[in-house]
This record gives sequence, structure tokens and C-alpha cells, in this order.
Amino acid sequence: MANKNEVKKPNIFVRMGRKLKEVFSELKRVTWPTFPKVVKSTCTVLVVVVIFLLVVTGINQLMQFLLELLTNIGA
Repeated sequence: MANKNEVKKPNIFVRMGRKLKEVFSELKRVTWPTFPKVVKSTCTVLVVVVIFLLVVTGINQLMQFLLELLTNIGA
């Protein structure tokens, strides 16, 4: 049998409400970056992505060329 001194957990909605309160209080303490810093970081990420895109595309084209060269040897 259950112990009478055992404390019941609050229902799911009460627990979710408490968790949301905790999340919002933590978000108030966050140091958010300035808009120029966000723009600079975004531009840096985009430049790196474009560079990797060009490198991977170049490797793909080279491999395709080599594959065509190998498959046309016997023809």
C-alpha cells in the first residue's frame, strides 16, 4: 500500500507551467548579441558555406570527368 506521508506529484500542466516559467526567467538573463554582430556572423557562415559548396562541386565535376574518361577507354 502507498505510504500516507508520500507527497503526490503535481499534474502535468502544473509541471509544464513551472518549466515554462523557468525557461523564460533564464532567457531574461541571456546576453543577446547586437544586430551588427549577428549580421557579421551570418555573413561569415554564408561565405564558408559557399566556399565549401564550390569545393565539393569542383571535386564532383573532377570525379565525373575521370569516370567518363575511364568508361570511354574501351569504346
